[in-house]
Amino acid sequence: MDATSSSFKIILGSSSVARRKILSEMGYEFTIMSADIDEKAIRKEKPEELVVALAEAKADAIISNLQNIHTHEKEAEPTVLIAADTADAILGRLSTDDFMKDAEPTLLITSDQVVIYEGVIREKPASKEEARQFLKDYSGGHAATLGSVLVTNLKTGFRKGEWDRVEIFFNEIPDEVINKLVEEGTVLYVAGGLIIEHPLILPYVKEVVGTTDSVMGLPKALTEKLLKEAM
Repeated sequence: MDATSSSFKIILGSSSVARRKILSEMGYEFTIMSADIDEKAIRKEKPEELVVALAEAKADAIISNLQNIHTHEKEAEPTVLIAADTADAILGRLSTDDFMKDAEPTLLITSDQVVIYEGVIREKPASKEEARQFLKDYSGGHAATLGSVLVTNLKTGFRKGEWDRVEIFFNEIPDEVINKLVEEGTVLYVAGGLIIEHPLILPYVKEVVGTTDSVMGLPKALTEKLLKEAM
């Protein structure tokens, strides 16, 4: 997909600074919309299923918001109801059909990420204490990130999502470094409190089996592949 000549608009369904940076590095221009969903309400046994389900829920929420905007813009236009059906059902169907019909060629990218430590799924730390324990666990050991990318074509309705896994091995991380990271607060807003690109923790990263962009939340190769397939 040619980032400069594509006729498709792109929406990044994330408020993540790291994901914005990665998509910009890939050469794309895009707008940002974030999804307000209750991530804790979505549970799956397998982490691969969880991250894809969360990306799908984010996409659904953003599409719903876009449909609501479209509906409000169409409010002044007359609507003909068919007597054999209910008004609510007709209006709902017209809103969705009109939205898809009127939508500009647009690709929506949503994603999610968890950290896997000793087979247990870790999401964003619930507290400073939990973030501190997460980082202590990684010290001298290893964890994995599991991230999903989902691309939805808003014109055709095509949707496809996949996931990417990266293994990360750490040297011993000094307690003072862990305390600085926790007090700074960035680790509280990322899955598993894991942020290997941070200058405080980078010196203690022993090996990354996979790509750094995937650890940061948006694997470039997978995103490019799904964008091409969704066109």
